[in-house]
Amino acid sequence: MPNLNNKKEIESELKKCCCSENKLESGNTVESNSEELIVTGKTKKRTEKEFKDLYNRLSRIEGQVRGVKKMVEKEAYCVDILTQVSAITSALNSFNKVLLSNHIKSCVIQNVKEGNEEVIDELVKTIQKLMK
Repeated sequence: MPNLNNKKEIESELKKCCCSENKLESGNTVESNSEELIVTGKTKKRTEKEFKDLYNRLSRIEGQVRGVKKMVEKEAYCVDILTQVSAITSALNSFNKVLLSNHIKSCVIQNVKEGNEEVIDELVKTIQKLMK
């Protein structure tokens, strides 16, 4: 897992996605604080514009989460915290929409053109996860 305090590691991880095979050296799972995340081992080169947009969105979300953490520390009113959490949820949903759109327009289309229709099943499963 990348060091979340190291910008270069974060940038490197964000540039990875799903268009080309790139097996991870340490296996294909990444540990998280709450659960183990499955990593496909695929990567995607993003345009500078796409990368900056995604990175900036995540930076704003990170700032919002830190703000909520401070609100809890300062014993802010529940409704005020919930309002901010709702804004974070909305920002994450917006991030997901942008990333999913980019994924369909690049990775999915490329794979289908190459005859790899398994990517459709992967897309359906991904959309189902996002709609929970």
